[in-house]
Amino acid sequence: MKKNLILFLAVTMALLSGCTDNKGKETGTIIDVSLTEAEKAGGILTPEILWKYGRIGSIVLSPDGATVLYTVTYYDLATEARTTNIYSIPSAGGTATQLTDAGGYGPQWIENGEKIAYIAGSKVMTMKPDGSDKKEITGLQDFEILSFSPAGDMVYFTRRVKMDQTANEKYGLPNARVRIINDLMYRHWNTWSDYSYSHLFTASFDGKTISNEKDIMEGQRYDAPDSPWFDEADICWSPDGKFIAYACKKLTGKAYALSTNTDIYLYDITTGEEKNITEGNPGYDKLPLFSPDGSMIAYSSMKEAGYESDLERLFVYDMTTGERKWLSEGWDYDVQTMQWNGNEAIWFTSPYRGTQPVFNISLASGSITSVTHGNYDMGSLQLRNGVLVAGMMSMARPTEVASVDMATGEFNMITDVNGHIYESIKMGKTEERYTRTRDGKDLQSWIIYPPDFDPAKKYPALLYCKGGPQGSLGQGWSYRWNYQIMAANGYIVVAVNRRGNSGFGSEWREQISGDYGGKNMQDYLDAIDAMAKEPFVDKDRLGAVGASYGGYSVFYLAGIHEKRFKAFISHCGVYNTVAEYGSTEEYWYPNKDYQGAPWDKPQPPGYNQFSPNTLVDKWDTPILIITGANDFRIPYSQSLEAFNSAQLLGVPSRLLFFENEYHWVTKPQNAVIWQKEFFEFLDTYLK
Repeated sequence: MKKNLILFLAVTMALLSGCTDNKGKETGTIIDVSLTEAEKAGGILTPEILWKYGRIGSIVLSPDGATVLYTVTYYDLATEARTTNIYSIPSAGGTATQLTDAGGYGPQWIENGEKIAYIAGSKVMTMKPDGSDKKEITGLQDFEILSFSPAGDMVYFTRRVKMDQTANEKYGLPNARVRIINDLMYRHWNTWSDYSYSHLFTASFDGKTISNEKDIMEGQRYDAPDSPWFDEADICWSPDGKFIAYACKKLTGKAYALSTNTDIYLYDITTGEEKNITEGNPGYDKLPLFSPDGSMIAYSSMKEAGYESDLERLFVYDMTTGERKWLSEGWDYDVQTMQWNGNEAIWFTSPYRGTQPVFNISLASGSITSVTHGNYDMGSLQLRNGVLVAGMMSMARPTEVASVDMATGEFNMITDVNGHIYESIKMGKTEERYTRTRDGKDLQSWIIYPPDFDPAKKYPALLYCKGGPQGSLGQGWSYRWNYQIMAANGYIVVAVNRRGNSGFGSEWREQISGDYGGKNMQDYLDAIDAMAKEPFVDKDRLGAVGASYGGYSVFYLAGIHEKRFKAFISHCGVYNTVAEYGSTEEYWYPNKDYQGAPWDKPQPPGYNQFSPNTLVDKWDTPILIITGANDFRIPYSQSLEAFNSAQLLGVPSRLLFFENEYHWVTKPQNAVIWQKEFFEFLDTYLK
């Protein structure tokens, strides 16, 4: 079910939820996000209020470190339109200034901080740092990612290039609706192949016009950055603008579906020569980042082929010698967002015991030091001229921009995009708890309490089952699986860092592969059993909810829970692992996590012992099942099978089927219905 996909708490993904599915809905109109008097009087989070949050996207620090640019997206629930604009604020804190009012995103500092380049609709624009003197840059059309070189004389950009013939073109029959398919990866994540590929281009820039485009991937049937995320951080300039490093998986069809082997390619602007600097490593190589002097490239690397959740290691490539050094060797936690501090150290974030702090590592010694502390997830690091800022989120607040004292690790929130909400809406308290598991392990859970929690009362409780199955359960904020809105509806939420989750070492993370229905399921039961003993928890009103691997978990728990729970909600979960194997698209994850294919002899336990459909005769508890028609990772037929089975067995059940959604529910009005059905179902059986 994919670590990167199911991190509902992941910072940037959560911020931009809905954007890719509403490309035609961008508007420059001012959107009213003020709370109504009724919402203020209610004092708790509601589905409608979730769509009044401003969502921070880009965070970009000026070359002198004095100013932060950031974008904020607002949504109009009634029309489903959105608007994104660019703001600036001193990195030391102060008053924010809105720089665009007719739409703008993707801000970049150019001309050594004298100007800002940005995108407005389909146009490339420039303005002064105070937002004045807006001018259009001409010459570039039909692009996606765009970046200006440090020297200021070039850009790179990505554009989709059609390379494959359609059936209509082959036979000259334009009205036919048919695909001729000869290999795998004909659909991916939430879209069918459109016969085109994302290519990386370079072009000249003279300050006013972009010209002389060159496709540096001409003739190649590969995507850069890699599909389906097309992460901008997978491409970067060298400081002198003479090289581009980019990540790409140069595989197609069946080979692509079976492998995670992306590599980092170093392209020489002057000669046009290209070099694979990670050749020989079979796993993911991503996120290249040049050192300030251009002599080294830091990057993230996974060792194992076909294991998308392998340890994310920090490597450094020497441009002169070609040597690759595993800098973080011995560090048993993932290295994520990175920034160079001079040429001597690298600052990075890492999921660590249910939080995501900032760390630094010395290139000379390899020693790692913890910088920040607290119940927060830090991300989107920006370090310039000795100034460090980061995106900061918690279970009670979405991303804001924070400044970090590099000497002490203390940090201060310098933006307050959603202060208008927190003036009236109460958040519940979050508490860290540890439980001893049946096999004697320390199991961390985060407990989120309802606002105005009264320990003298009894509350229903929800076991939150995370997706993944790997990945971190940290201090994330989601606009869908939101802990605070569950708590606001009167539920105590139990979010468990069961086996398989990141942040507790490789042994803990890797245990889940091949053991889907084993120890991690017992972790869930141990955690909820311990919580049910609390005097303020009503043990007769427990529910379990989750999506993707969390949805699988709910289906599986429904067959083994022994009447602990009174209600289940499963969103896009795997019900029949054999059928799911035959209809998904990326095959490395079931090959790793189910330990092979269903036709292997002997058949792996992922297809018999651990398939929820084998336990459906034991289902006896009401269940809400949710899916989207465009989910190609866990096709909607999985949810139909589960619902049909529940109906035929006489189990109280409801199916929520979204015709225009995929693994996530991203469209504003769909999302409100999702929330309302979610709580209507829970309230029916738990209240």
